[in-house]
Amino acid sequence: MDKLELHIESIIFASEQPIPLNEIKACLEQSMETKLKKNLLEKAMESVLAKYQSEDYAFEVAEIGGGFVFLTKGAFHHTISTLLKQKAKKRLSKAALETLAIIAYKQPVTKSEAEKIRGVSCDYSIQKLLEKELIAIVGRSEGPGRPLLYATSEKFMDYFGLKSIKDLPKLKDFKVEENTIGDGAAVEESVQVVPEALPETPAVADVEPPIEPETDEPQP
Repeated sequence: MDKLELHIESIIFASEQPIPLNEIKACLEQSMETKLKKNLLEKAMESVLAKYQSEDYAFEVAEIGGGFVFLTKGAFHHTISTLLKQKAKKRLSKAALETLAIIAYKQPVTKSEAEKIRGVSCDYSIQKLLEKELIAIVGRSEGPGRPLLYATSEKFMDYFGLKSIKDLPKLKDFKVEENTIGDGAAVEESVQVVPEALPETPAVADVEPPIEPETDEPQP
């Protein structure tokens, strides 16, 4: 099919989120009013991936969260990070990042469970994370009162450049309290989940970082 690779590139470039191959196929078939063979599409996608591996490009097509997206290459992350810091004057607070890290590693988790780990109220942080669509309500616990359960969202995966939650750093790499007493389960509960546990934010052209200052208490 004529210039199939270019059509694929245009779809990936225009998509606001990583787009799966099956959605690319559906778009192409409707646009071109013809059926595409799977092997033909896969071969074209391989050509697109190989094309942007060239040193002539500062960006590449990467597979994240089951879809494809344009990302700047690692060699240029520092430059892009500098640009984003200059443009963005507001960030998620440390409290919100701590809450986000707890939810990422303990999900699905209730608000009270997150508060038990942090030792302080998480009401405001959870509210802001929901507004930023970095977490989502995924159901209710079977415990007393059936509290809401929270987990990370697809936007969280996109923002941190993760294919799956398994790509997060392992708990064994985190600091453990020196005075921990008990078995392995107790050790895991004592792990200090900190913002640094989350992966470094990738430089993505069309993904803006959350930029609203916040604390655990509403501002007057």
